[in-house]
Amino acid sequence: MIPKVMTNAQLEAAYDVISEGIDAAGAEKQTLFLAKLAFALANLVGDSGQVAEAVEASLRDL
Repeated sequence: MIPKVMTNAQLEAAYDVISEGIDAAGAEKQTLFLAKLAFALANLVGDSGQVAEAVEASLRDL
């Protein structure tokens, strides 16, 4: 499990922004948008180990 560092309100705000980005990208470019977003967020995190941990956590229970 990854540590929770944001409040529920912050997570909800992030969810809203990401959802709006997915919608704005359109159906044909959603995958490209999500890949670019993932790279941008990985760069902000700055730790490949944490990125790997997030990938593993995200794959659980799909």
